[in-house]
Amino acid sequence: MAYEVKVPSPGESISEVEIATWVVSEGDYVEKDDVIAEVDSDKATLELTAPEAGVITFKAEEGDTVAVGDVVAEIDTDAAAPEKKEKAPAKEENKETPKADAASSPKKEEAKTSSHAEGHPSPSARKVMSDNGVPPNKVTGTGKGGRITKQDVVNAMAAGISADSAQGWGGTRDKRSEKMSTLRRKIAERLVSVKNETAMLTTFNEVDMKPIMDLRSRYKDKFREVKEVNLGFMSFFTKAVTEALNHYPAVNAMIDGKEVVFHDYADIGIAVSSPKGLMVPVVRNAEQMSLAEIEAEIKRLAIKARDGKISIDEMTGGTFTITNGGVFGSMMSTPIINPPQSAILGMHNIIDRPVAIDGKVEIRPMMYLALSYDHRIIDGKESVSFLVKVKEMIENPTKMIFGGKDPEEILLGL
Repeated sequence: MAYEVKVPSPGESISEVEIATWVVSEGDYVEKDDVIAEVDSDKATLELTAPEAGVITFKAEEGDTVAVGDVVAEIDTDAAAPEKKEKAPAKEENKETPKADAASSPKKEEAKTSSHAEGHPSPSARKVMSDNGVPPNKVTGTGKGGRITKQDVVNAMAAGISADSAQGWGGTRDKRSEKMSTLRRKIAERLVSVKNETAMLTTFNEVDMKPIMDLRSRYKDKFREVKEVNLGFMSFFTKAVTEALNHYPAVNAMIDGKEVVFHDYADIGIAVSSPKGLMVPVVRNAEQMSLAEIEAEIKRLAIKARDGKISIDEMTGGTFTITNGGVFGSMMSTPIINPPQSAILGMHNIIDRPVAIDGKVEIRPMMYLALSYDHRIIDGKESVSFLVKVKEMIENPTKMIFGGKDPEEILLGL
């Protein structure tokens, strides 16, 4: 019988997806739960698996936009599974083997070259290629159906393919057009709507990173040994933000119709770069986490986003977002609010600059911070005070332990 493969619902608000890549070839025999395709929704890349075993026939092509519930493939469950290859026969029977191999080789090669997966990188391979400037036509895929795996890219780079040799002007007047992915189109729509529908303003400050950097230098090795995660800047900023949000709850709120919804928790979205574009996985109840727990959760979510494995639930429901343009060299920017949230913190690169310390000029590692906020519910005083509170805790890390206060203030009951 022919079993219909329908597009499942990736999330409550998603009505359509785009067929990004067929991982298998038409006519292949697939096992139950095999990944057969990658589909792009307006929030993430998801995997489509085979509900039954059999021979697959496509009902949609790569690049097609299909509605949730549409049939994109059929699986003939009555088809017999291909026989597993047996060991080579005895030597006296091997005389005719070359003829059989010669006859079958072209068919195998033909099947491979017609594969929808051929030349398409996996999500992890795409990440490595993007980071190192390696184009797909420089890598030979050895995965199923000719799919490019991460190891294929690594092997190609080891053989001499690098960003320097892979990229460069071709000296032609050619141009090309690429269809925007569903995810990219949705990002574009959301960015425009934020600019048009919110009263967005941005306030700036700068923070001396020396105290945090000194703390990391003293304890990073022991921290890694004991906690089994690296001690990065993002955990410090996440912790500082959760404490500041406790002091200024409007920054953690959002508008719902004619009401303002306040949250008694801090679900912090951490913007990460992925092969499909910017994604914002959410660290739930970050206000209750230790630095090590925050680091571990950010690492877990970032890896899933990079490999295209992140779920819709892991990217929805945040109350505040942190984005770090500094990893790409940004000195200062105005981050755009992630709706329906009301504020976003932008981190930037760290640069040694001369600053006045106790009346003397010293060279310090300084970072600009930017807080974009919706002025409809967050006043200027709250936004500035929030950013100052984050600055104070980064420059005096012990304040994170005592709710944003100095230990002396706690001792004195101030």
